[in-house]
Amino acid sequence: MIEWKGVRLARVALALAAWAFLGALSAKEPFLLAPMLQDADLCEAAIPESMRLQRAEMTRLCLQKGQTPASLIESDLSTLGPRFSRDGQFELGYTLSVPLLRLLTRKGAEWVPDAQAIGRLIRTVRELNRSVVLYLFATHFGVDAPIETVLARHPANLAASINGPMPVDKYFLTTIYPWTFASLDTSITRSREKALDAFVAEVCRLPPEHLRKVRAVTVLGEVHHLFPNFERGMGYDQPYVTTDYGEASVEGFRAFLRNRFRSVAALNRAIDANFADFNQVNPPSKDIRRQKLNHFVEHLDPFAHGTLPIFGWAHESGRAQSSPLWIRIYLNGSMIARVPASLGRQDVLEAKPALTSANVGWRFDMDFTAIEPGVHRIDIAAERADGTLFSLGSRRISIVDRTQAEPRAVPMKRLPDMRPAKGVVEAWIDQPAELASYFFNPLAAMWQEYRQQQVVQYIAHFAKRVRSTCLGGKEIFSHQIAPFLNPSWDTTRFAVDASLQRTDEFQLGVNLYGGAAYGESFFSWLRSAGHTRYAVPEFHPMRPLSKGETLAMLNKHRAHGARFISFFLDPREARLRPEAVRNKFALGPENPAYGSDRLFAAVRSIMLD
Repeated sequence: MIEWKGVRLARVALALAAWAFLGALSAKEPFLLAPMLQDADLCEAAIPESMRLQRAEMTRLCLQKGQTPASLIESDLSTLGPRFSRDGQFELGYTLSVPLLRLLTRKGAEWVPDAQAIGRLIRTVRELNRSVVLYLFATHFGVDAPIETVLARHPANLAASINGPMPVDKYFLTTIYPWTFASLDTSITRSREKALDAFVAEVCRLPPEHLRKVRAVTVLGEVHHLFPNFERGMGYDQPYVTTDYGEASVEGFRAFLRNRFRSVAALNRAIDANFADFNQVNPPSKDIRRQKLNHFVEHLDPFAHGTLPIFGWAHESGRAQSSPLWIRIYLNGSMIARVPASLGRQDVLEAKPALTSANVGWRFDMDFTAIEPGVHRIDIAAERADGTLFSLGSRRISIVDRTQAEPRAVPMKRLPDMRPAKGVVEAWIDQPAELASYFFNPLAAMWQEYRQQQVVQYIAHFAKRVRSTCLGGKEIFSHQIAPFLNPSWDTTRFAVDASLQRTDEFQLGVNLYGGAAYGESFFSWLRSAGHTRYAVPEFHPMRPLSKGETLAMLNKHRAHGARFISFFLDPREARLRPEAVRNKFALGPENPAYGSDRLFAAVRSIMLD
């Protein structure tokens, strides 16, 4: 134990030294704020027509007028501030969204790079005297590209659930195309490659003085596995239907197992199965509670991977945000975890605005793979600074073996003294449900690991493609979602955990919304994961912040190694767009949603004062 503590202290010292070095380094150069403009692909001539014309018509108008988005972007940025803040601590650049599929045009039977569309973007970089982050955007969100409907007709391009290719979906008003990333040998991937290569080739032809403006590149956007009802299907209250069960993915999983176990006999020993050949193995897909299984290893639900999420929220009135309430979790009377109630719960904040902060959530993922079958009791308690405990509730759960034998109650140890929480701590336990049952399937854990590997490999493929060009000397980031920062979300549906870890293929780019943007939970995870450099391609605290709070938040990210922060910016939103199509996350003086107008004022003050 002493030796382990020494190693841990040494690692902490090295990490602190790295953060101190990065803090000193970033203090010498302005911290880049690179907002993404709402209409960055249009031009000033099109904006007055935005209530009348479709986007394609506005684009044609810009081409007829010979205008690029440059003057529009500069005009919008200038409402926020000059290129450098008065104290020299911040630089205001921009993120140029490059929707790859929109850079292709049909020529006969072929889709080829649209030189005119690419040229407009390149001219934008040339004409703007500001640092730029190139966002090579290609994900499941539709971009109104003509090629999208053509590609969507081919099932090989679509991710599949166990029921077949996923249908086109909606996220509020945005079309969601369930593009697969299980294979690189698809026309959707080749189309993205073709557009990326053509655009980057033109970037590399820029004179050095313009190429130097490119500060960083983010690739693709949020890459993760999909599920039905994308708009509301992130939690545990929806049927567990995930991707990708397409032929390429199933064959890839079998290859993954062959590489790991070498022989089917070794696989059988590991999962207690009796397959005669790897070709007989299919990814788990059936819920043992509702479907007939031919073999136990077919079982799949949100918990089959061996993790039982225990989560909820808790708040003690009068407690400072910098001192979170601690939650103790007991299993059969023995404490198994102590976690802070510091995770973002935007749903709780919106229901209880008097809380002022969303960071009241807590979560512990309990590994139950080695817990004996039986009926177990989980007790949750809130802990005050003086050690006083307040009972938040208890749940009985059943850990069931593959034989589904009737579980028996497991003996309890005596719990420590606890007081009633009523009137002292306001709280709720979301999971687990009372008398819920849990089955561990080792093949499901391997399937989840493989799905995470698919995500990493797809991002890495495009990052490598960029790195092989003149942009290889720039910082190349992912542009990822981090579901674990939302404690009520089922992270297994997304399968992105591996893509958030350190890799030599790309640097971490992570989107932060709500409490994760300003709370301690993200920074705690960042330190534990060993990241010392990262970017925030999308950012919004989703509540009003003062200038002082906003400045402290930005400086905290800079001190932890953030290379840039990007947020949506739209100073003209209320005047030019109907309510239904406004971006509620866009900072602007006339957008009260989530305190966006207050944040706009705070950033403007930081740049001007």
